[in-house]
Amino acid sequence: MLKTPPELTGRQPPTTGTPMPALRDIFLGFFSIGINGFGGVMPFARRMLVEQRHWLSEEEFIDALSMCQFVPGPNIVNMAVIIGARFQGKLGSLAGVLGLMIAPMIIVIAAYTLLVQVADNPIAIGAIRGMSAAASGLVVALALKVGMPMLRRKYVSSLIFTVAAAVAVGIFRLPLLPTLAVLVPISIVTQWRRA
Repeated sequence: MLKTPPELTGRQPPTTGTPMPALRDIFLGFFSIGINGFGGVMPFARRMLVEQRHWLSEEEFIDALSMCQFVPGPNIVNMAVIIGARFQGKLGSLAGVLGLMIAPMIIVIAAYTLLVQVADNPIAIGAIRGMSAAASGLVVALALKVGMPMLRRKYVSSLIFTVAAAVAVGIFRLPLLPTLAVLVPISIVTQWRRA
């Protein structure tokens, strides 16, 4: 399990055996996520954190992602805070968030300025619709990558709660917070009883 001290003191080395990332590494790692993550950055975050830099194991990433989704705020910003704090304390959190946000902020301002100029153009409207379809594909790809380790480790009950939440919110349009208020305690008790 990903263990971040409550006071965010940091200095926990990666359990994967890789060297401790410096502030510069955290900044550049999350900068690469921000600059590459068009339409949804969590798949890029997983690739960078687990596959490329080996800062987290697959299981630690899933634990961190669960925490990021449970607390308020954008998941990827929460991830930058958690990872930065784990390795370099409060300054690590700041480095992660700044690295993540600088490039997209500049790109969004430039894109909005351009979009205002071509808002009535059917080609531009079609391009935006195409981008939203690609973003949906990225979300599905992340769900599959996160779900596969659960299947391999026989965490079927976790997948049942995942599907239940997706159906409740995505199909029946139930509000997210009440759905989580019901499913999270049941999921915790189920996992606790299994352990």
